[in-house]
Amino acid sequence: MPKPSSRISGIVPSGKNGWEIHFAAMTRKQAGDRVIMLSVGDHDFDTPEGTVEACVEAVRGGHHHYTQLPGLPRLRAALAALSQECTGTETSPDEIMVTIGGQGALYAAFQAVLDPGAHAVIVSPYYATYPGTVRAAGGRYTEIETHAENNFEPSLSEIEAALEADTRAILINSPNNPTGAVYSRETIERIAEICRERDLWLLSDEVYWTIRSEKEHISPRALPGMKERTLVINSLSKSHGMTGWRVGWLTGPAGMITVMTNLNLVATYGLPDFTSHAAIAAAENGFGLREIAELYTHRREAFLDAIRGMNGVIVRGSEGGMYVMLDIRAIEEDCEKFAWDFLNEEDVAVLPGASFGNAARGHIRISMCQDEETLREAAKRLQRFIAARLDKSGQTAAAG
Repeated sequence: MPKPSSRISGIVPSGKNGWEIHFAAMTRKQAGDRVIMLSVGDHDFDTPEGTVEACVEAVRGGHHHYTQLPGLPRLRAALAALSQECTGTETSPDEIMVTIGGQGALYAAFQAVLDPGAHAVIVSPYYATYPGTVRAAGGRYTEIETHAENNFEPSLSEIEAALEADTRAILINSPNNPTGAVYSRETIERIAEICRERDLWLLSDEVYWTIRSEKEHISPRALPGMKERTLVINSLSKSHGMTGWRVGWLTGPAGMITVMTNLNLVATYGLPDFTSHAAIAAAENGFGLREIAELYTHRREAFLDAIRGMNGVIVRGSEGGMYVMLDIRAIEEDCEKFAWDFLNEEDVAVLPGASFGNAARGHIRISMCQDEETLREAAKRLQRFIAARLDKSGQTAAAG
């Protein structure tokens, strides 16, 4: 039998062990077990009705055909308006390319900036697909580990030390998945300065920009000299409650977007027509935008209130996004063991931090994708689980 290419064989899933915990929990839940699923970032509610109705009308109205490769003009205009709000800088429709989800935008970005063998820098903890997406482009990467004690903000000296002669890009994610950290203006400005000095692309994953605390969201695209070297990855999945619709987009220099449209030609041949019309309605009308942001703010606050004072646990990051990151090293250094034991003993599924890079070892990521009552129940189970271990070990670590 002929062998697959080395490129496709090299796209191995990151965080394999962590996702095994999630899939085991899903199997148990489908079998009837009362498992609390806090392991995945998918909403526990349906897409807003206005978006759904727009899709139904589009299907009934005959929107069943091919669309323009970079996206329907009206959709590009609507997403340009969203991007302008997100990044704080003027954005035109010709600076927008519609993709199949935010992952499609990430994939397109790395295909566009990396030649085979070229190098990139990614900041850890990271979304689990980042390494595989670099490898899919034939590239190499260096993982820069942030530190929990510094609220998971990247060390600029470590980024500079990781740069190589053939480094082409730096990838950042703020608000961050999995940590919920929101990078400071100073950090973003310094990373931008490095990119200008070294003539690098800066890939900025901003899919959680609407779901954050009061901390300011800074997009590097708005900084001096960065509009022409920044590619912003975005999506309607989290902000507008459309995870399964697979609508993402890339914001970048118009000339780069024109070239990148060729990737849509050979990869996706554009977003489906009726899905595009649903996305237009969502983006133009802001269906769910404010409500979803407020919902996750309240859930995060409720969960953090429920665990406040819990011995052995320190809250890290958790300023934005759909997750809370807990430092559990005072209880158990092996976060994968902790997550498995928590599932088996208390029927709560969380993901070990190690699934998101070495920097998150000794942590667990808890999704806020359940109602407040369920989150409070999960907090009670976590407290009981940890108390049992502290009783055994005699530890008295104070909560953060």
